[in-house]
Amino acid sequence: TPGFHPGNTGSIPVRTTSFKKKTKLKTMANHKSALKRIRSNEAKRLRNKYQHKTTRNAVRTLRATEDKTAAEALLPKVIAMLDKLAKNNIIHQNKAGNLKSKLTKHVAAM
Repeated sequence: TPGFHPGNTGSIPVRTTSFKKKTKLKTMANHKSALKRIRSNEAKRLRNKYQHKTTRNAVRTLRATEDKTAAEALLPKVIAMLDKLAKNNIIHQNKAGNLKSKLTKHVAAM
């Protein structure tokens, strides 16, 4: 049935789809451009959050990898993700550089 997870055996329904949250504007915005800016800022915030979390998971996966060839194949992808975050000012350039250095050392020491 809709709204229930197929593996759910309890009586608590599990939502399977995500609904876009309608946020009420908490500011005293009186201009159309200000209202649009609030909406676009929220969209950008969610996109940045998604990209940042995805990159953190990729870094975690790379650190947990035991196989050197798999780690060497994954390293350039993770470095590209870190560079993109730094370019878009989601993380600081120095943080990206420090992470890339540590991950490169980690893969080289395997």
